[in-house]
Amino acid sequence: MTNKRKPYAYFTKEFKQEAVRLLLIGDKPASDIALQLGIRRNQLYKWKEQLESKGEQAFKERGWPNKESQSDISLLKQENERLKEEVEILKKAAAYFARALK
Repeated sequence: MTNKRKPYAYFTKEFKQEAVRLLLIGDKPASDIALQLGIRRNQLYKWKEQLESKGEQAFKERGWPNKESQSDISLLKQENERLKEEVEILKKAAAYFARALK
């Protein structure tokens, strides 16, 4: 018997804003609010951080960030990994052809 993964839950912008508002009011601990809303406690803090950093632009889109919005460092890291893979392939190819010439 295989266990199927639960599908990702998607929450509306209004739901996220209300959850952060409840967190900021401070009547209850974050763990109680999260339990009441059916989400993880760290998700509340993540939404709070997004709302504070982006303001009204927060929670606008679903999914992974676009390439354009990724930081330069993360793009350079991705390119560096790709180039490392290419170098390894070229090393193996050079060794193969060197053996063939002998």
